[in-house]
Amino acid sequence: MADEPDTIFALATASGKAGVAVVRVSGSFVISVGETLFGLLPKPRVASIRVLRDKNGNRLDEALVLYFPKGKSFTGEEVLELHLHGSIATVNSVLEELSNIHGLRFAEAGEFTRRALENGRLDLAQVEGLADLIDAETEAQRRQALRVLSGDLGDLAEKWRDNLIRAASLLEATIDFADEEVPFDVTADVQALLGSVQGGLEVEIQGVDTAERIRAGFEVAILGAPNVGKSTLLNALAGRDVAITSQYAGTTRDIIEVRMDLNGFPVTLMDTAGLRDTDDKVEKIGIERALQRAELADLRLYLKLPGEKLDMKACDRDIVRLAKGDTLSSMEGAVSGKTGQGINDLVSEITDRLRELVGVQGVATRHRHRSAMQQSLICLVEAKTVLSLGPDQYVIAAEELRSATRFLDAIVGRVDVENLLDEIFSSFCIGK
Repeated sequence: MADEPDTIFALATASGKAGVAVVRVSGSFVISVGETLFGLLPKPRVASIRVLRDKNGNRLDEALVLYFPKGKSFTGEEVLELHLHGSIATVNSVLEELSNIHGLRFAEAGEFTRRALENGRLDLAQVEGLADLIDAETEAQRRQALRVLSGDLGDLAEKWRDNLIRAASLLEATIDFADEEVPFDVTADVQALLGSVQGGLEVEIQGVDTAERIRAGFEVAILGAPNVGKSTLLNALAGRDVAITSQYAGTTRDIIEVRMDLNGFPVTLMDTAGLRDTDDKVEKIGIERALQRAELADLRLYLKLPGEKLDMKACDRDIVRLAKGDTLSSMEGAVSGKTGQGINDLVSEITDRLRELVGVQGVATRHRHRSAMQQSLICLVEAKTVLSLGPDQYVIAAEELRSATRFLDAIVGRVDVENLLDEIFSSFCIGK
């Protein structure tokens, strides 16, 4: 019989002074912990007030206590949650007392979530979704992370897997009865199953780039001639002075980046060097960098004066605005970082353009997901090609489908992911 895993504990809420702090304990020694600190455990999933005491009977705190039985908790193990008054001294005294109880140890980073994976409470994609939810800074990131955490990607992968297994079983049935009369030709049924999976894979693969941008944030480059008001506009959008502004052309020579939440989208705004011909070597390097980053940006915002030509060709997704709107006779299509004129309309247009990009988003969110789906798709397409060659090639087609299924299994952590786990869980805090 395998040894029981250690019972672990940690502060599950942020460290530091707070109104409430939650200490989580998970493992087979939970009942012993309860008896040591406060006596009998409360009924499962029923909050109860308990007085916590140290080994000498001294009062530690009056806490709200929750007990989750095995199979009904986040980790799948017995779990005890102690909702303490959130002073640093109280938390430290309780953690110290727990460390002195036999069979307990401090949890490592992400260990609670890792146990949830090992005990089948979460699949690997859901673990990644939980990590993204913890890191979410904007509404778009929160919604995306919740879709993955709720199991949408795992459900989709399971649906594809079932179809591939069904297709392979039809082929294998034909192979098994190769010397006998098979009641019907399975080719059409197999092709239909494979076509359905192929279509789904292609859609999801296409949407990963957008999902990754939501996780990492979109980039919007502000471009224009020197002294056209780019830095002033950046400061207005950021709500603070992040870039130096002056009446002298060429003040900005490097790229200044500001990360912000624009109507729920994570956006990094980039103020760039003014575009012009110059003999100044430092300014020339800044302009080259501006052009390079602008090419890679998700969206480009051009500021120009009336009658001025753009130094770069704008594409359909780019936004062009007249600069220094406070000095112009007409306000149409103009923006001013100095007075705020046109700022709200500009933010709305930026988010509308980003929303168009998000329109092709799927459920898969990471490069790892895309790689597994691409490999599965390659095997699936090869199976369809072999299938068209006739029954003599069904053995090869069935093997290709088994390979395609294994790649899908990697998405949710059934196979070939052990080397990824340390990297994934290292991004979690100790109490998760």
